[in-house]
Amino acid sequence: MLLASEERQLASILESPSAPLLANRLIAALEDEKRRRQEFYRDIDDDMKVEFINGEIIVHSPVKKEHTDATGFLYQLLNVYARIHELGYVGYEKVMIALTRNDYEPDVLFFGIEKAAGFKKGHWKYPAPDFAVEVLSDSTTHRDRGIKFNDYAAHGVAEYWIIDPEDETIEQYFLLEEQYKLHLKISEGIIRSTVVEGFAIEVRAVFEEKANLAELRRILSEDK
Repeated sequence: MLLASEERQLASILESPSAPLLANRLIAALEDEKRRRQEFYRDIDDDMKVEFINGEIIVHSPVKKEHTDATGFLYQLLNVYARIHELGYVGYEKVMIALTRNDYEPDVLFFGIEKAAGFKKGHWKYPAPDFAVEVLSDSTTHRDRGIKFNDYAAHGVAEYWIIDPEDETIEQYFLLEEQYKLHLKISEGIIRSTVVEGFAIEVRAVFEEKANLAELRRILSEDK
């Protein structure tokens, strides 16, 4: 589904006498991008955290401790919870999702049982997840709030969290009518997922080690 701004751009192009020429140039550019994307798949290796976005290869730089902590703390909680309750597959950082045009490596992501059932040994290129999380850094904020925000919505990622490790806040978005709507922005209290059934955690457990350990112990003590 096209965004309203994209619909307007398309309408403007179709009104132009040069529309066929523009279409030919677009097709040629996308074919070249497709070729470079195949080269990207061929050249990447396990040691790289890298994404392919609109024809550009994005190699990620090292991140600050608070970014690593938030990513790791949330992954630990979500992964343990999903495994205990047999809800699906949880990945982090270097799990590549291949969408229509772009390849991303979200900081944390979750696939429900239906999608996870198709993952076999050696799997390395994944479909759109059911739930995705991006942890902001100086170099990624514009993409996490821009193209990824729109692309995840366009591909049906039902829940999206944006974590700011410096301000220690979590923004929770739900997909409604094919667009993300902000449900809450929170720095303390309980945050509840709608995609991961029953998953509810103290927000401080994403930012503080003691709070994280307390939540981890609580999750481990739960009965199935």
